[in-house]
Amino acid sequence: MVKTNAMRMLDKAKIEYRTKEYEVDENDLSGSHAADMMGVDHGSVFKTLVLKGEKMGYLVCCIPVDAELDLKKTARAAGDKKVEMIHMKDLLAVTGYIRGGCSPIGMKKQFPTFVEESAVLYDEIAISAGLRGQQILISPQTLVTFIRGKFASLTFK
Repeated sequence: MVKTNAMRMLDKAKIEYRTKEYEVDENDLSGSHAADMMGVDHGSVFKTLVLKGEKMGYLVCCIPVDAELDLKKTARAAGDKKVEMIHMKDLLAVTGYIRGGCSPIGMKKQFPTFVEESAVLYDEIAISAGLRGQQILISPQTLVTFIRGKFASLTFK
């Protein structure tokens, strides 16, 4: 297993986490595929999305892999009028990560980060380790504290 920047940051902060690897299907980079390959509840696997707000600039949202982001709720949570997803071509330049391997930990800059409030229903959630095929399993509260994020209602219910 490759030690990713996200893992090194957690190690340095002495934060407890586990890792899980899965086989990547280049034709299916979805989080649903990752959840299936790891054999875990889809609700406990979170994808990382990067958006841009009208006033606040870039922000990050972590939501369950099968959920759909509600832009209005997200804008409200961020205290902005309007937010939109950034273009895929801009992801690497903004975050340092590629599609399918974007982690809320260890981006080029620390952006305001929001985690779907349903995360608290789980003892442990999975987020990208910063590399396709690797996930970090961590307590949702520990994650939010470490990234200085907030829990919020971000998805269509």
